[in-house]
Amino acid sequence: MTPAALRVTDLTAGYGHAPALHGISLHVEAGELVALLGANGAGKTTTMLTIAGELTPMSGQIEVFGKPASGQRPYQVARLGVALVPENRGIFPQLTVAENLRLRLRGGKPAVTDEVLDHFPALRPLTGRKAGLLSGGEQQMLGLGCALVANPKLLLIDELSHGLAPVVLDRLLPVLRDIAADRQLAVLLVEQHVAAALSVADRAYVLSRGRVVTAGSAAELGAQAAVLEASYLGGLAPPAGPPGSD
Repeated sequence: MTPAALRVTDLTAGYGHAPALHGISLHVEAGELVALLGANGAGKTTTMLTIAGELTPMSGQIEVFGKPASGQRPYQVARLGVALVPENRGIFPQLTVAENLRLRLRGGKPAVTDEVLDHFPALRPLTGRKAGLLSGGEQQMLGLGCALVANPKLLLIDELSHGLAPVVLDRLLPVLRDIAADRQLAVLLVEQHVAAALSVADRAYVLSRGRVVTAGSAAELGAQAAVLEASYLGGLAPPAGPPGSD
């Protein structure tokens, strides 16, 4: 049996001696786009940082394509084929678009950059512009592009919608869905815009107070959206704005 791209089992993690996650389990298969939903403070970002090696698990297991990743340093996790797009997009504002992309090639062929720009054609005429001068949507495209040029097998995206107008999010999500399918790339997407995330996801997990409270197909959870929002998600997510504590 082919191992899952990502398998998290009974993971407890947090900051100092205070756990923010309490025994969560989830998995993502190659080619799947899985949404991780929850209100601010639910533990979504903690989950992503722990998988990426930024935080050390207190207990539990993380496996990437069957290989242990628990407690590995970020560069070791990256070598397993994992890339993280953080909430701040992880770009260098004083470097140009082209320089940001070249920096992440990790010895790859320049043709990979052209392939990535095919996914985000709006960046092609902007390759000489400093990243700090891009719009929010362009910066998010660049953040995704910087992750993709490293040719990951597992992509972690923390709050794709952060700072974006809903119309921009609606344009980016289908592109992300296509990339996952075309590359057989496993994607774990943290998102507060529930309906938007479920419109492109295969499956989703809902976190509340550091625990997985429900999980299922996007269709199943979409049918329960009103109940989920009232019970666990703090009501309808507002338009993208300043991040909350997570």
